[in-house]
Amino acid sequence: MKTKTVLPAVAMTAVSMVLTLAVVVMWLGQMVPWPVALIVGLGIDGGWLATLAYERRLAAQGDHSDAVTAVGWSFGLIAAGVLVAHALTTDGSTAAWLAVSWLPLAAKALWLVHGLWERTALTPTALDAIRGIQQEARDEAAVARARLRAEAATEATRLEAVTGAGARVARVTAKTAKTLAGAWSTLEAARAGEDTGRALTSVTARVTPGVTPRWELPVWGPVEPVVVPALEGPALTDDELAALVDEIRNSEDPALSYREMSSRFRAAGHSASEVRLRAAWKRVA
Repeated sequence: MKTKTVLPAVAMTAVSMVLTLAVVVMWLGQMVPWPVALIVGLGIDGGWLATLAYERRLAAQGDHSDAVTAVGWSFGLIAAGVLVAHALTTDGSTAAWLAVSWLPLAAKALWLVHGLWERTALTPTALDAIRGIQQEARDEAAVARARLRAEAATEATRLEAVTGAGARVARVTAKTAKTLAGAWSTLEAARAGEDTGRALTSVTARVTPGVTPRWELPVWGPVEPVVVPALEGPALTDDELAALVDEIRNSEDPALSYREMSSRFRAAGHSASEVRLRAAWKRVA
């Protein structure tokens, strides 16, 4: 992964240095002796390369210097300025020279990107751990989404079933109410009919004297629940209940079944829960 950022920076640096040196020698060689122009070009490239090497050394030690960075960018700006000045003073091909005048700054920017990558680079172990954590989070999210979808589908099915059952109950209730209303109308018509009233009065007068000729309609509405009186008498113990069950069971030959014994037990006025009565039957049978 390191080569993906360092190789472009190295290539751009080499191209920028060669281009800067060639431009300085060609441009200044017309005005000063070419050895002087060569020294100027090497000075610009050398300063640029020296500051870059020092920056790389500081980065390898985990350190950073703003002064060295500023000097390096200054050499880069000088090299770019030389290329721009050459492009503007050259007769013809101005656009072509301007197009390549940004190469020193581009090389500097690539080294900046490479430095940022080095400061944020992680070991393979850390990357594997991060990938594992991300995969685990994705798995948990997928399971949660599947659970929510399943719960939503189940709830929708339940609501449909409840709604369907409610609709069926409503239809049956409406049908029953319609039937009761028709029967009630029939009773009301029979009660209000003059001929029906005379017929009922003539029949009931001979059979049950003193009955009111006009009979009343049955009550259609809420009724009071029937209150079952509590059974009196003390509760039987398990031994007493077993003895009583055995006595009733063997009162006939062959012995009575549980159903017959239970009927006679209740008919005799005894009381016991079904669970206790069946348990006593199992103990004696």
